[in-house]
Amino acid sequence: MATWLKDELRKIAEADDLHISPFREDGVTYGTPKWIWSVAVDDALYVRPYNGQKSRWYQAAMRQKAGRITAAGMTKDVAFEPVNEAINDLVDAAYSTKYKGSPYLKPMIGSRARSATVKIMPREIKAST
Repeated sequence: MATWLKDELRKIAEADDLHISPFREDGVTYGTPKWIWSVAVDDALYVRPYNGQKSRWYQAAMRQKAGRITAAGMTKDVAFEPVNEAINDLVDAAYSTKYKGSPYLKPMIGSRARSATVKIMPREIKAST
């Protein structure tokens, strides 16, 4: 799997405009972009659905494992993967720093959203031959 360029990840992490679009059932068509919070931890980008595992975009991301994001003036094809419990404390800390003072912070670091943390990494598109 590809990794983020440091400058790209920094720009995305600093922005507050990330839209996520997992593929639809056909695996080709992108879903309707959904605005969500995002944070960077180490060399990866993480997001959480406010409604946890019941969120439609989360369910699509876990089924399709790919889609795209748009943030900081960039559109990137990406891969989605669930995370292990260990990284969640670092993701909580990143959310707490970036979104300090927001009335939505507490639910975003609560167990419902935390159980649905998604790691987003750039996806290399293979050229057809």
